[in-house]
Formats: sequence, C-alpha cells, structure tokens
Amino acid sequence: MGFAAHIETPALAPADIDEVRAKVQAAGSSFYWAMRFMPQGRREALFAIYAFCREVDDIADGMQSSADKTSALNAWRKKIDDLFAGRPTDAITRVLAEAVQSFGLRHADFMAVIQGMEMDATGPVLAPSQQQLDLYCDCVAGAVGRLCVHVFGEAEAGQRVADRLGRALQLTNILRDVEEDAGIGRLYLPRELLAREALAGLAPTDVARDARLPRVTSELGAMAEQAFAEAEIALAACDRAKMRPAVVMMMVYRRHLERVRANGWRPLPPRTGFARTRAKIEKLMIALQYGLF
Repeated sequence: MGFAAHIETPALAPADIDEVRAKVQAAGSSFYWAMRFMPQGRREALFAIYAFCREVDDIADGMQSSADKTSALNAWRKKIDDLFAGRPTDAITRVLAEAVQSFGLRHADFMAVIQGMEMDATGPVLAPSQQQLDLYCDCVAGAVGRLCVHVFGEAEAGQRVADRLGRALQLTNILRDVEEDAGIGRLYLPRELLAREALAGLAPTDVARDARLPRVTSELGAMAEQAFAEAEIALAACDRAKMRPAVVMMMVYRRHLERVRANGWRPLPPRTGFARTRAKIEKLMIALQYGLF
C-alpha cells in the first residue's frame, strides 16, 4: 500500500496537537527542543512520527506477555491501515493524516517500524544472524529515517541518508548498550561474529563480561563507522539545510561511538544523573553548532 493521496484531512484540532506534543515532551527526548524550532507543519509531523514510534516501542519493551504485545502491535497495524484509508482514530493518527497528505509519508515505512518492534516483542532478540540484524536496523531506525526525510523535504535524495544513517545509529546503540541489553536477556551482536570468538551460545550477561567481547564489538564498530561515512557521502546529494536534524543526529551518535571506541570497545557504564545532564547539554551545543536553531 502506497501513499494515499486521496486522504481528506480536516483542520487539525488544537487538542490533538497538544496531546501529541505532550507525549513527545513526556518521553524526555532532548531532541524535543530542537524539533520545536522547525516550521510548524514539519514540527507537528515529526512530533507525530516520534509519538507513534514511542507508542510501539513502549509496547515492545513493556511487561506484558508476548501474545499481548503482538496483539497490541497488530492493533497499531490496523490503526495505520485505517489512517491510510482516511479513517484516523486517535490524536496521533489524526496528526499523522495531515503529515501523510502534506509530505507523502509511506504506509510501508510505518509497517516496517512495527515489524522491528515485533522482533523485540516476540524475542528477546538473542544473537541474530547478520541478515536478521540488518533487517532489524532497517526496521527500527532506517524506516524512521525514511519517514523523517519526507518531512525534511528530501524525500528522494534523503532515502540513502536515512538507510545508512539509520544503520549507523542503531549499531551505535547496540554497542553502547551491550551490558544494559544483556541485563534484560537481549543480545544484538550477530552470531557470526560471536562464533568467530567462540562466544556463540553463551548467556548475554556472560558475553557482556567476557574478555573477548572487544574483538566482536570492534568489528561491529567498523560497520557503524562505514555506515556513518556512507551517510556523509549521501548527504552531499541533499540540501544540507533541510537535513540539519539528520546532521545533528549523526554528530551526536558519532560522539557515542567515539566514547565506545575510547572505552576499548566495551559497553559504556550506566549514565549517572550528572552524565545524563552533560549529554543533554552536549546535544544542545551540537544543535547550535550545526545551525538547527
């Protein structure tokens, strides 16, 4: 199912806009403030995309049974189908309906995000194959990027940026959070790399503490660095001013990757309150540096 150009969208209700904005603000994302300074129509569209992603991510990471999570994600598939049929049913999909009409957001990208969340919901993800990991990165990050570049105004040239940058960001997340993920029974490191170091089959917590781990994570780090480099090349084909939010994300996550490398390719220690505050300030400074405000 493609872009439903026939969708009729009445004027957005202020209550819907406020509800979506509140969901984004409550999530505590430091990029909330960056998005606030974008033109109104693009800002509300990005807020709605973020709110949708937050909703399905919360389902995947929740405490319900796998069956209940699958049911809740299927309910979101129905909401997206209804949205593209011109029948949005709640604040998020009503705001998304305006974004679909204005920016040509694609049904397939919303469904890919849900598919990625389902991989976590029915998991836990445990040493996937490289092919499965590539699919996961594309669903939970690449597809989100593809939605966003439509809103940025670079729907065509921005696709390559979204795909490569999404991969880089998700691989960086995986490298940064190996220990945290292991604590909840997840291990996103590909089984081929684990097998090469005789780590395949070990419990996630044992892998996270093993002295051989850096030999695995350094290879995944090289993949992330290559994806960042490819995203930078792809940016050259875009209007960089339109893609400033993507540039900010790239710079922030490159800093994360640099920290993991500086830590000997071991997962970073849990962030304290001070570290979280410092990270937010750093993101703000990067946003200022690259002219987002």
